[in-house]
Amino acid sequence: MKAHLLSAADLTRDDALLVLDTAQELAQIADRPIKKLPTLRGRTVVNLFYEDSTRTRISFEAAAKRLSADVINFSAKGSSVSKGESLKDTALTLEAMGADAVVIRHSASGAPHRLATSGWIRGSVVNAGDGTHEHPTQALLDAYTIREHLAGGAGDLAGRRVTIVGDVLHSRVARSNVHLLHTLGAQVTLVAPPTLLPVGVEQWPCDVSYSIDAPLPQTDAVMMLRVQAERMDSAFFPSAREYSRRYGLDARRMAALPEHAIVMHPGPMNRGMEIGSDVADSERSVIVEQVTNGVSVRMAVLYLLLGGAPLVADEEESA
Repeated sequence: MKAHLLSAADLTRDDALLVLDTAQELAQIADRPIKKLPTLRGRTVVNLFYEDSTRTRISFEAAAKRLSADVINFSAKGSSVSKGESLKDTALTLEAMGADAVVIRHSASGAPHRLATSGWIRGSVVNAGDGTHEHPTQALLDAYTIREHLAGGAGDLAGRRVTIVGDVLHSRVARSNVHLLHTLGAQVTLVAPPTLLPVGVEQWPCDVSYSIDAPLPQTDAVMMLRVQAERMDSAFFPSAREYSRRYGLDARRMAALPEHAIVMHPGPMNRGMEIGSDVADSERSVIVEQVTNGVSVRMAVLYLLLGGAPLVADEEESA
């Protein structure tokens, strides 16, 4: 692993498998009466969130605390950022406070990279979502979930087919998943209306389709993306009803999937638009499981970046 986790594209196959295997080992502590390891005791992890978040922020906080790290939650709202403080000055403040790792979510694409390469802080930087660029830990937890269901929880995802449907244009999740799943050997198909596909998507390591119905019968995992209306300043499709009719996953379309196929969503969901409630709550849905797996995967990322004590020793100490 490198000193920072900024992009899923930076991960080699061995890096990704190391994170997934470590997460699988760390997931076992969720079954213990005391869900905690002393691995990162004395380390400080700062959650630096310039955008609202529920799942990602709480997941990183839970991950750091389960590894016994001290956690500082920083929200742009109610801080000096609202008074005009720059990212640089905020970073210098965190460095002065002794941050060992900074988990950053920012509306500007490239903000984590700027933070990691500026020299403002010496600790590790983890990208928790930057603009419409990337969200690497989401891709890791998605790959972990797919591997648990379709590959027996071991090895890579060679030969598996993953279909990602929806607002690809504004989705950092889609970008990170395409890169990581390709690295792990999966075949990815993006499905979206032409207006919701980014320029240059043909250069991505994936297939592209304008029809959701075509790839479903050969799909092992289908991932529905939220329509990000807050990032849209013009009409990208005629209406919500028309979008749901052409690209939504309902019970009829779910029936076209192979029996072993799983349904995924990074959340939050627009029920009734990109995914029907009956599909989201079905036995095939692993959406809640993705949230659970996110804690284990982020524990693994923090553990590997911050060079925690050996896991075997941790288990013996906490036994």
